[in-house]
Amino acid sequence: MSHTTLVLPFSLPPKEIAPDLARHLKAPALAGLLSRTASEQATPGPGTVRQLPHELWLSRVLGSGGEAPSFAHAAMHGYGLDPADGLWFIVHPAHIEIARSHLLLNDVRKLALSEEHSRALFETARPYFEESGLTLAYGDAATWFLRADDWRGLDTASPDAAAGLDISFFMPAGEAAKRFRKLQNEIQMLWHDHPANAAREAAGQTPVNAFWPWGGGGDAVGVVPVHACAAQPWLDALSAGTGGGKVDSAGDCPADAIVYCDHLSAAAIAGDWSAWIIAMEELERDWFAPTLAALRSGGLSRITLVLSGRDQLLETITTRFAQRKFWRRATLDRLLK
Repeated sequence: MSHTTLVLPFSLPPKEIAPDLARHLKAPALAGLLSRTASEQATPGPGTVRQLPHELWLSRVLGSGGEAPSFAHAAMHGYGLDPADGLWFIVHPAHIEIARSHLLLNDVRKLALSEEHSRALFETARPYFEESGLTLAYGDAATWFLRADDWRGLDTASPDAAAGLDISFFMPAGEAAKRFRKLQNEIQMLWHDHPANAAREAAGQTPVNAFWPWGGGGDAVGVVPVHACAAQPWLDALSAGTGGGKVDSAGDCPADAIVYCDHLSAAAIAGDWSAWIIAMEELERDWFAPTLAALRSGGLSRITLVLSGRDQLLETITTRFAQRKFWRRATLDRLLK
């Protein structure tokens, strides 16, 4: 019989607000999955603010042995791009906001960059990358790729780890960091009065004033297929590159699937916990309730949940037999740990 693994980024909320969220959350199927388990394992965060626990979990599934997520090659395959043997990074056009005392990276999901404007900014920037001995490749409006063989060892941070926080803790570090900063400054000046940014600002949108590289190193292209639901474009491409694909609900899910459900990330990064509850209840309707029903009816043999927050990861496994542990009250207490 088949099994399903659901990866749930930002499903473990901050401890100080978790009790209130659990009180308001209506998710009886999730409570059953979390409370009646065959096994569970809690793992502390990676010990660095630059990567998030679920990112490292996914990177290991894809066969990367490094200490940082290595997603570029798999995502490139999903876009039909050939990374050959180069060191490639994922690059997101981004907006860096000037706060009162520091700089903030805005969530790249919120940029809403059109294909027309993204292409225009890309083509304007490409010669400057090439003059620096780098190669820039286009995936989609939100996702570019950078080949930088001389930047091996560059310590980058994921955009989800950095979003909404002081970016001085997240800027690329290492021997190549000085070259990155020089290029970043050149591109910022180049884009400052670009017609695409002028059009965006006239429409009330934030300008694109930076590029954010991450996810480089290694050549992992997917040991197992990974499917994506409610995900960013680069994740949809990564899922295609691993032989998986986009799915919308448990009804679309193939046997023995790993599904990366990205419903909660935007709300958690923004600190919008009302939206987080709504997204969690969508997961209850589309994933938790149907998979639990399939487990009880014998359609599934096992369900694994991979829950994470900024500094912790929890893996739980439940089976049909474990669901018979009637003496265990179904609660959401595991979200509070």
